[in-house]
Amino acid sequence: MMSSNASPVGTAARIGAGLFLLWSILHIWVGFEGIHQFAGGNVASFWAMLTGGTNAPRNLVQIPTDAVTIKLHLNTLLNFTVDVGGYGVLGLLVAWLIWKQASWLGYLIGLVIIGICDLTFTFAMLLSGVIEPSLPTISGPVIWLIAVVVTPFGLPPFRSSVQR
Repeated sequence: MMSSNASPVGTAARIGAGLFLLWSILHIWVGFEGIHQFAGGNVASFWAMLTGGTNAPRNLVQIPTDAVTIKLHLNTLLNFTVDVGGYGVLGLLVAWLIWKQASWLGYLIGLVIIGICDLTFTFAMLLSGVIEPSLPTISGPVIWLIAVVVTPFGLPPFRSSVQR
């Protein structure tokens, strides 16, 4: 039973929430894979995960050989990949807020904060030719874009949400 303050969640918002959920799973996987790469201690393997584009071919990436620089690279890459996983966890909250509460706040978090994550990745890594374009690297930004375009069509009118 829906309370009088609850707004119905439309089909488009449910599709958007599902897309944010899928986006989240992909990004949480990056965090776990980063932990796996860090635990393995192979900095070349770790860099292989994040390179391979036209401007950063894997065979031309200079892998450090001294212990201090290897540790620096491993820890920096771990930080980056776990931060990506953290965005994935935030995406779970966004998906839940949209699915359960038809929340404009959830949508705006997905649009702005997750947008910062995905747009930075898109321009700094993908379009710049650093990371290899592939289904996993392209799907995140595409899923995010579809989610932010579709979701508002299933949310209650913004004005009625603000007045409650």
